[in-house]
Amino acid sequence: MVAVVPSAGKGERMGQKKEFLLFGGKAILAHTLQPLENHSQISEIILVVDEKSVEKCKKEVVEKYGFKKVKEVIVGGKERQDSVYNGLKKVTKDCDIVLIHDGARPFLTEDLITRSIEGAEKHKAAVVAAPCIDTIKFAQKEKDMALETLDREYLWMAQTPQTFRYEIILKAYQKAEEENFRGTDDASLVERMGTPVKIVRGSYDNIKITTPQDLILAEAILAKRKSNQGKSY
Repeated sequence: MVAVVPSAGKGERMGQKKEFLLFGGKAILAHTLQPLENHSQISEIILVVDEKSVEKCKKEVVEKYGFKKVKEVIVGGKERQDSVYNGLKKVTKDCDIVLIHDGARPFLTEDLITRSIEGAEKHKAAVVAAPCIDTIKFAQKEKDMALETLDREYLWMAQTPQTFRYEIILKAYQKAEEENFRGTDDASLVERMGTPVKIVRGSYDNIKITTPQDLILAEAILAKRKSNQGKSY
């Protein structure tokens, strides 16, 4: 079972490459990779970074923290979709399940990995998501006028990991490239082929660090976890 970890973003909103920022004494990307490294069902990790970060990533993350399952560190593309596709093309054809997880989501747990894999094994495609807790307005884009209040009972905030049968997600990416379709996540590419995607309930802690404010929240989440679990995290 292979994990593809896209981490090739420019970090423009953070002002620097966020995956190498330290919190809790470790790089964000190291926090992200650790549960994948520890999980018994993950045999290989393909890490996708920008061209300038390949050697830095190998030395300051993979080698420094001893990640043995990271088999390749490859160059990503212009957007996340391009980077994931580059990673998928490196997966061997005998692979059954592929898990895709954002490099900037450092609060992944082994339990979440397990449940995501189980969802894909049973339903062919699974997306981790959390119930929407805010009131969502459907608005007129040009005038910012609210047209409708959407029913939260049907709304979920998509996260990662997103896990799939390999042949399904590869076909979805191939079709998207052929038709020049840009999706907002991996599951959206599968959905447009008519394949239903199982929702696996995630955690509100499973944040993606994108802005300096997110890093403040991440420090608070890490402190909460340490207080609950001791310093074994």
